[in-house]
Amino acid sequence: MKWTDTQRIAEELFDRHPEIDPNTIRFTQLRQLILELPEFNDDPQRSGERILEAVQQAWINEAE
Repeated sequence: MKWTDTQRIAEELFDRHPEIDPNTIRFTQLRQLILELPEFNDDPQRSGERILEAVQQAWINEAE
């Protein structure tokens, strides 16, 4: 899984962390949760605000 797999990342986060409200998560925490996903295999330095925003929005949509 790469940073560009925003929907897949969001689905994994939704399944693994039902206790977290994606509307209130900080980007630093979101980034760490993504890096901890077992299937994630991309350069940690390639993340940026735009990617994290896209993942957060996909996670919010998944939660709805």
